[in-house]
Amino acid sequence: MDVVVTGIGLVSALGDTLQSSWQKLLANQSGILLRQPFPELEPRPLAMLGKFPVALNCLAQQVVAAALQDAGLATPLADCGVVIGSSRSYQSQWELQVRQRLMAQALPDDPIALPWLDTLLGQVAIAAARQIGSGGPVLAPMAACATGLWAIAQGYELVRTGQCQRVIAGAVEAPITPLTLAGFQQMGALAATGAYPFDRRREGLVLGEGAAVLVLEPAELAQQRSASIYGHILGFGFTADGYHMSAPDPTSRTAINAVKQCLERSHLTPEAIDYIHAHGTATQLNDRNEAHLIQHVFPQGVPVSSTKGATGHTLGVSGAFGAAFCLMALRHQILPPCVGLQQPEFDLNFVRSAGDRAVQNALCFSFGFGGQNAVLAFSQ
Repeated sequence: MDVVVTGIGLVSALGDTLQSSWQKLLANQSGILLRQPFPELEPRPLAMLGKFPVALNCLAQQVVAAALQDAGLATPLADCGVVIGSSRSYQSQWELQVRQRLMAQALPDDPIALPWLDTLLGQVAIAAARQIGSGGPVLAPMAACATGLWAIAQGYELVRTGQCQRVIAGAVEAPITPLTLAGFQQMGALAATGAYPFDRRREGLVLGEGAAVLVLEPAELAQQRSASIYGHILGFGFTADGYHMSAPDPTSRTAINAVKQCLERSHLTPEAIDYIHAHGTATQLNDRNEAHLIQHVFPQGVPVSSTKGATGHTLGVSGAFGAAFCLMALRHQILPPCVGLQQPEFDLNFVRSAGDRAVQNALCFSFGFGGQNAVLAFSQ
């Protein structure tokens, strides 16, 4: 079946709606600010939704409701599948439970109940299914920073093969925790001042909170109910490097294979691509490998941008953000800029400022820790 996107729910550090985030992105604004959410850790640039770290369940409920409203759908949706993933999942609650347990050991007369059942990995997707009254399949994928694209691809397959009439697919992330910050800091991956993808002065990634989910359904069903269509999902490509625990394969061999798989399954040539939403983490290794990949597969100079200079790196949600921004580019025929880019290190056709462009086909890239390579293709 021809699969289309009829609704998008998105919450980012730029704004609490898709439209507000999109408008600020086009204006080259950033949601990254210097923050100190935990007194035991030094201030860091972070892309947070508020002054305090967000609760995962509340964020998920908000973004699912927004997507359904955008698609013009009302609950219950008994035949709707749910595919919502998360890279860090309930880590903030896990860390809190550890602290509570340590306190309980210090004060044995004051036991503290630990609601660990509520923090199992699939609970975000299960809660979303309850929220919409779904009796369909519920999946909770996790593939590091490729989680969002993997979730959308799985939702696409459920609709394309007729297993579900509709699917809500995407990712939710609340990664601002002491352990996450300390871990990335220990790796030397965190930026000190901001996120500057593909820039000579890039320092590393900036962690961000956020969520993005898409409503997927067959084109025929969307047309029958006169739904507004953002765009079509054409195909995907997924590979794994099998190279290193965190660093990408410097040859980009399997990442290139993911792009080629996606193009072949989507019946597209490299010359047919009008825009690439790059992963663009602003780390040394990712940006260099990704730039070389794009130069290798797309020598014609396709327009490229990364939006992490505006939203921060939302880990598992980053691909879902990229998918949403690709679909907005297709709908409005405007390409989002590479926020934070001032001195490009690579010879690519970077989008430096938003402007009207003819966009028929777009690709979205995600490259996760452990060599998780994901590519999705969208068309107008």
